[in-house]
Amino acid sequence: MLIKTIKNSITVDKNMRKKIGIVGLGYVGVPLAVEFGKKFITVGYDTNTNRVNELKKGIDSTGEVSKRNLQSSIKLSLTSELDSIKNCNYYIIAVPTPIDKNKKPDLKILLKATKSIGSILKKGDIVIYESTVYPGCTEDDCVPILEKESGLKFNKDFFCGYSPERINPGDKKRTLTKIMKITSGSNLEVAKKVDRLYSSIISAGTFLANSIRVAEAAKVIENCQRDINIAFINELSIIFDKMNLDTKEVLEAAGTKWNFLNFTPGLVGGHCIGVDPHYLIHKAEQLGYKSSIMSAGRKLNESLVDYISRNILDFLKQPSSEKSNILILGVTFKENCPDTRNSKVFGVYNNLKKNGLNIDAYDPFASKEEVLKHYGLGLIDYDEIKKNFYDCILVAVGHEQFINLDLNQFTKTKQSLIYDLKGIYNNKEFRRL
Repeated sequence: MLIKTIKNSITVDKNMRKKIGIVGLGYVGVPLAVEFGKKFITVGYDTNTNRVNELKKGIDSTGEVSKRNLQSSIKLSLTSELDSIKNCNYYIIAVPTPIDKNKKPDLKILLKATKSIGSILKKGDIVIYESTVYPGCTEDDCVPILEKESGLKFNKDFFCGYSPERINPGDKKRTLTKIMKITSGSNLEVAKKVDRLYSSIISAGTFLANSIRVAEAAKVIENCQRDINIAFINELSIIFDKMNLDTKEVLEAAGTKWNFLNFTPGLVGGHCIGVDPHYLIHKAEQLGYKSSIMSAGRKLNESLVDYISRNILDFLKQPSSEKSNILILGVTFKENCPDTRNSKVFGVYNNLKKNGLNIDAYDPFASKEEVLKHYGLGLIDYDEIKKNFYDCILVAVGHEQFINLDLNQFTKTKQSLIYDLKGIYNNKEFRRL
């Protein structure tokens, strides 16, 4: 009976005209909207009118999608009006899931988006979530809101799926369609529909998880694993620094073994690795379990801001009668992308600023307006760097534009510190973390 039901649903699904609503037009939503808009009638929705108007002009400030690619999505329309997506039968919610000041999951944006979709939900609709959450969030936190707002019954009148985003900001090789996608649904029939939907655009293939909870858990541990491994390398880098060993040289030597994992030290910020572990830690605490490894990894990575700041201040012997000049290269949370959300570079900047240093910062990717608005830091242009000489240059982000810079031309003396966090320079005179 079950097999027969699935076969019948496949026939109906193939003949059904898909109309897709993408909720949230950020790093995740825009690539999705563009790819689906090449095959199906797709409406991209965001409450940020300026963002929508920007995209309509072919401009994606995240740098994830080119103007040409936006314009090639011939079945895509963009709106900031909720009514414009009420006729869709698939809704994909791709909004941020940050943490609050107490490092607890902040679901306000997700639940608000869920409430909006619930208000226009119809019988037969499928709501798919892409936002990173803890296991159980979709069915325990979101579904009740959808039921309340719509007056419909879950898994009878409407259905849900979960297909976690795997966007890697700034990566021009592993783009949306080239990364395998996990899919899932609230029952087997819906799961197969969700899987076929994504299979139509994901050339790398899909993996159909056994349940929504499995898919949620799989996503959150991806970044927990990276956070823990980076924490281990960061701890090694601190130890090796005390031994006057070059961490990069040690990692290169160890990396000659086939199963040695390739992780590098550095600040861990952004909206994934530095955030997602707190979701699983929170869920574990709700179940009466206190995380050891994940919490320790987070604590170690968070402490790096103060460690780097102390290293620089110790070198400069601050405070002193003469103010030292510092240049920070890169303020985004990772290389080759404009995203500054939760960037730990600003923590280092604030620590140094409190100690009375003169600080310049340059980043060819970051928006000057956004950085000034959110962090109170005025970025300078490259031409302005040439006019100054610095006691310390902190290479905080490994942007491709920095790789071929001759930093010695910007240093005040041969004794000036070049603090290369990312190890992108091979000159052994440079000090690396």
